[in-house]
Amino acid sequence: MSGNVGFQTATDMAVYFCDPGSPWQRGSNENTNGLLRQYFPKGTDLSRHTPAELRRVAEDLNERPRKTLDWDTPAERLHALLNAS
Repeated sequence: MSGNVGFQTATDMAVYFCDPGSPWQRGSNENTNGLLRQYFPKGTDLSRHTPAELRRVAEDLNERPRKTLDWDTPAERLHALLNAS
């Protein structure tokens, strides 16, 4: 994130850095880590998995409804966002 100042200037968006050792400040990230653990136990060497296997997991997670999205999937929200413009 060394380019955060340039990003903030280009997008007119603030950048927030969580405090180290404060997982409650990044709830969505921690939730996603938990979902990934259903596929890959902690300490798994991801280089042992093919790109196709990793893509399948990404697709599974992107098609999984989320309570925080009012039970939409991340893929549905992304498509709606892209089609809104």
